Amino acid sequence: MAQDMTPSTQWREEVRADEAQRFATYGQQFAALQARKSRKYGAGRALHRKQLTSAEGLLQVLDDLPAFARHGLFARPDTFDVWVRLSNGGMDRAPDRVPDIRGFALRVLGVQGESALGNGPAVSQDFALINQEVFGFPNSAEFVDFVMAASNGMGSLLPFLVRRYGVLGGTTRLLKLLKTMGKPFGGFATEMVYSAAPIACGPYAVRVRLVPAPANGPAMPDAKRDWGADFSARLRERSLHWELQLQPFVDAGCTPIEDASVNWPSPYTTVARLTLPRQDAASVHGQALSAQIEAAVFDPWQALAAHRPLGDVQRARKVVYFESQKGRGAA
Repeated sequence: MAQDMTPSTQWREEVRADEAQRFATYGQQFAALQARKSRKYGAGRALHRKQLTSAEGLLQVLDDLPAFARHGLFARPDTFDVWVRLSNGGMDRAPDRVPDIRGFALRVLGVQGESALGNGPAVSQDFALINQEVFGFPNSAEFVDFVMAASNGMGSLLPFLVRRYGVLGGTTRLLKLLKTMGKPFGGFATEMVYSAAPIACGPYAVRVRLVPAPANGPAMPDAKRDWGADFSARLRERSLHWELQLQPFVDAGCTPIEDASVNWPSPYTTVARLTLPRQDAASVHGQALSAQIEAAVFDPWQALAAHRPLGDVQRARKVVYFESQKGRGAA
């Protein structure tokens, strides 16, 4: 019998009693890591430190959306200005050819509504997207421990994994990590990117992805030498387009809220279209925009209350991102 994929509002979060203390510790750990890396590279983010390029454009919310989608940003047809920041996911400023997670951060401007942070009107609706459909770890505790070990170099990582998971388990996890990091990537104009973790959509819960249009062109074999240059060269020649899609929660078994490592099987629905018109990142305006975007905040908690981030990983981000923003003078 086929599984029922009807969107449901019966999701719930499971907040543990020790979360506030644990998340505060994570924030301190990331602040120290960020300060250490900033002494080496200059002021910057804890993760996704290397900005590759940036752009501006428009997000058009479509009409006649399904009921689960018609909330917050997607409540009615409209068009919004957007900023885009493309980055490598690592804590170092490594060459682009080095295997890494790739980040596509989208900031939707001019939104109307209360903030997810509960501090008045929302400044923007941000989406932090990566080129992985699921998060590499089921919860924030495992992720933070991994990042702290990796920050001391790859020579420290395998001993950490073996201590934590045993010889077989540690080796298995390292191989899985290398496979994830080494996933083929053709470039930001040609690859889908995902929220991986869920957010609210009014009374529903969803995950988000961007699907590039075929007109963006095929992946180029030499793009990995400079992902930003590949993207910017395309954008000098033509407008680039994506469909923004939502994937709904259907039940706790197949679409869990708290375990970000599980891939949801429910179908995606297109709710908006992203357009980046032709522009030159090397122009005076393009360089000024790049500096402005690099200094800006891209945070899944910088969002409408209707799109509050959900789950353990997202709740930890609320604390860690804020500490990172303070560490580089952006908060």
